Formats: sequence, structure tokens, C-alpha cells
Amino acid sequence: MKSFSQSLSTAAAALLTAAVFVAAMVAQAPQAPPPPAGSAPPPRTFPAPTNLKVLPKTLTGDQIHEIMEKWEGSLGVHCNTCHTPDPNNIGPNGRPRLNFADDSKPQKSTARLMYKMTEEINGNYISMVENAKTPVTCGTCHRGHLDPEAFVIPPDDHDHDHDGMHPPQGPPPAGAIPPRPE
Repeated sequence: MKSFSQSLSTAAAALLTAAVFVAAMVAQAPQAPPPPAGSAPPPRTFPAPTNLKVLPKTLTGDQIHEIMEKWEGSLGVHCNTCHTPDPNNIGPNGRPRLNFADDSKPQKSTARLMYKMTEEINGNYISMVENAKTPVTCGTCHRGHLDPEAFVIPPDDHDHDHDGMHPPQGPPPAGAIPPRPE
């Protein structure tokens, strides 16, 4: 009986060792080789857009993504400024993915309105300016801020008359910035 119990213990130990060995081998199964050092990861592709209302419906997911990245940089924001999270679509990081088709955020309507405005400015005004080289973009006004900062004319730029020949006469109007001494 002692020999049978030793054989059973030995068999159990062998079985346990084999199970550990198999588990280790599966964990180290060949995987795709890592990309060579210095090489870029494969390009990411984006699904075809849905619910386009002002952007051309012929754009691909990759083209829309490129446009959105420019808008993000121009406004200093992230995707979730205009797009809502979808609690029913959890990403690999455990956070909800964004529902790009959802129109519930007012910022998305504002973005559409602003896009139409820049298209109108470029098509109806900038295109009429002889030798105009730069179209109006989100960054023209926003310059990396969600709310554009107010432009304040530097005192240097308005402390003389237009022909540059005659200095202003008399005291400056109330609230005016006095001219710089030269």
C-alpha cells in the first residue's frame, strides 16, 4: 500500500509539473515579432463616418480623423469636447469609447456652425482678395484656445495719424492711451 501511495504521489507530482510546463509554454507561444527598432507602427485606420452634416459625405474615416486632429490642435481641446462617451461601448482601456454620431453636445453644433462660417469666409471673401495665400481656419482666431482671446491693439500701432506726417495735436481723448515718447 505504501508503494501504491508513493506511486500516486509521484504521478500527481509529475502531472502537476507537466501542467506547469504546458502553461508556461502556452504563455510563451510564438507571437508576432516586434517591429524593428526605429520603425513606425502600422498605420491606424478609422471607420467610415456617419452623420456628417457639414463636412462632405465623400470623406473617408482617415480623412475625417485628420481634419478632427487639426481642429483639436487649433482649439486646444480633445475629442470629448464635442463627442459623447458611449457607456455601452467600452474600449480595451476600460473607458467608454466616444459615440461620434451623437449630436447631443452643444459644442458639436457650434463646431458645425463655425465650420460653415470659415467655408463662407474663404469661398465668398478670401477667394476675392487678390493674391490671398492663406485661408481662414479655426486656428486663425482660436490659436490653440477654445475661446479666442480678445485682441488688444498694441499702443505702438495707433499712436500716430495715418499719413505719418502730422503728430496728434492737443490732449488725447478721455480714455486714450498716451503716445510713447520717441
